[in-house]
Amino acid sequence: MNAPEPIPFKPDWPAPDMRYLRSELPEPPNLPLEDVFSPRWSSWIRAAAEAKAAPPDYVMAGALSVCGALIGNSRWPSPWQGWTEPPVLWAVAIGNPSMNKSPGLDAVLNPLKKVERALREQVQGEVTEWRARAEVAKLAESAWKEAVKAAIKSGDAVPSRPASANAGKEPIMPRLAVTDTTVEKLAVIASVQPRGALLARDELAGWLQGMSRYSGGGSDRPFWLEAYGGRSYSVERMGRDPVYVDRLSVGVLGGIQPDRLRSLLMKTDDDGLLARFLPVWPNPAPVKRPDLSYDESFMENIIHRLLSLHMHADENGTVRPWIISFSEDSRVLLDSFRETARGWENGAEGLLLSFIGKLAGLAVRLSLVLGLMEWASGEAEEPQEIAVHHFGRAAHMVESYLLPMARRAYADASAPKAERAARRLVKLIKEKGWRQFTAREVLRAERTGLSNSDDLNPALNALQEADIIRPVSTSSGSQGGRAQRLFTVNPAVFRGNHDKVA
Repeated sequence: MNAPEPIPFKPDWPAPDMRYLRSELPEPPNLPLEDVFSPRWSSWIRAAAEAKAAPPDYVMAGALSVCGALIGNSRWPSPWQGWTEPPVLWAVAIGNPSMNKSPGLDAVLNPLKKVERALREQVQGEVTEWRARAEVAKLAESAWKEAVKAAIKSGDAVPSRPASANAGKEPIMPRLAVTDTTVEKLAVIASVQPRGALLARDELAGWLQGMSRYSGGGSDRPFWLEAYGGRSYSVERMGRDPVYVDRLSVGVLGGIQPDRLRSLLMKTDDDGLLARFLPVWPNPAPVKRPDLSYDESFMENIIHRLLSLHMHADENGTVRPWIISFSEDSRVLLDSFRETARGWENGAEGLLLSFIGKLAGLAVRLSLVLGLMEWASGEAEEPQEIAVHHFGRAAHMVESYLLPMARRAYADASAPKAERAARRLVKLIKEKGWRQFTAREVLRAERTGLSNSDDLNPALNALQEADIIRPVSTSSGSQGGRAQRLFTVNPAVFRGNHDKVA
């Protein structure tokens, strides 16, 4: 009788802590549309979203970002002396391609493009005439210079520069939104268009990834930090005069897929620029035929009304924002909101902590944007101060919607540092298919957050406590020296897909 085949050794593994093997994605909050927006706005957002087969959250995010950019440097809110905020709002629509992110945003962006085209057509005739004058001026300038040289050589009187050598100031071609441009070009636009502008990109992943680095593509990072804050900025240009922008205010709007967002969050410890975004990640809209009529001219009228907000000039003729102060009751409510936000910081880390730290300023910005949106729709007078009902709606939007949405969007980046490192290590183990691995192999992979022992050791300890890996005793190498740190992996890591799909 044949002897039975030996049974291979299989370690006895307990069930692992699934926290490190799947993404715990919180449910999205309900959009408090009627509580925050005026009746005309809330009705239009719902109708536009239904027509685009998109969640109303995307249309809302687009409306806030576009309206904030259109207000730009014409009006700034100020709770008290020393604190002013530009109404710039950065929004990112998160969702899979089937969720109709782009159509939802297009409900706002298409009217913006239509208005811009009309404005550019109005100016195009002036530009054409100026270019013709510029060609004549160039020839007149050249002829005048030759005449000056001849006069100097012959000792005659130097002729005056002719009026035809001056083509006048070039007409400004309006730019309400740009889709893809260099920092240098955008600075040029902002220098001649002091109101500000909007960067609207269908896909923000590449732009965000570049902005979240401290080197390489991150060289544009200082520009965008100032663009969010409305601060002054200058761009040095090779062989040309530098460009100086007195108040750099640029809104940002676009979409990103959840996997790209998770990848971005896992690859970076930077919580600067990302924390400035309003993340909007709703559940998909139901598949249905639209029941509501969709007024496409509504947004065009809004855009024209907001563009009628002119910038003011100071005593030196320098254009500047008109400052909208807070009422005393609004300041009291703001103080209470800041105390509440301080409590939200307890237990928060990383990106979420940074996001919470910016909520007071965000609520201030929102209070002005919401007030001027209501004025632009013809439902209220232009705000001369930020009243309680302006700030109260903004604070409610932050607390009931934007903060829970940030907790959902940044769930993978809001855990403690050791837990984030442990998740990165699990991801690396899966990618490499490691049943066993050494600490040296992990370090050689040069992954962000795992590239040195100070980051790796807490991750190894966390995964051991979670019964996901176990250390294996090894002897020192053949030439002596320290023994390798070898670990074996719980087979449950490779069973099925542990990620929770949303």
